[in-house]
Parts: sequence; C-alpha cells; structure tokens
Amino acid sequence: MTIQPKGEDLRKAVKWVSEKRKHETVEDLKQLVDDACLKFNLSPKDAEFLSRFVVSDSI
Repeated sequence: MTIQPKGEDLRKAVKWVSEKRKHETVEDLKQLVDDACLKFNLSPKDAEFLSRFVVSDSI
C-alpha cells in the first residue's frame, strides 16, 4: 500500500503493525490495532485509518 498517513505517531504505528505482521503470526488483527493505538496514543481518527489499513493489507 502506498498511502502515506499524516502524523508521526500514525506513521510509527503503521510501521510497527507491519513489522509485527512480518515477523509474527498474528491471528487477532483487531487486538493488534488496539495495541498499536495504545502504544502510539492514536486519536480515534488515526485509529480508524490504521484499522482500515490493516484490513486492506490483509486481503
């Protein structure tokens, strides 16, 4: 995916999620997104973007 998210925390969260999925078997994507939201203190809008990113990336 080539969409560049705005905001440094969101970029870090996208990178963190991508790395987790690359190196680990992740069965619960919602939990992964929730963990990233807490770790990077994402706003609800950023959390929604991250959730859509994870779902579209898993297709």
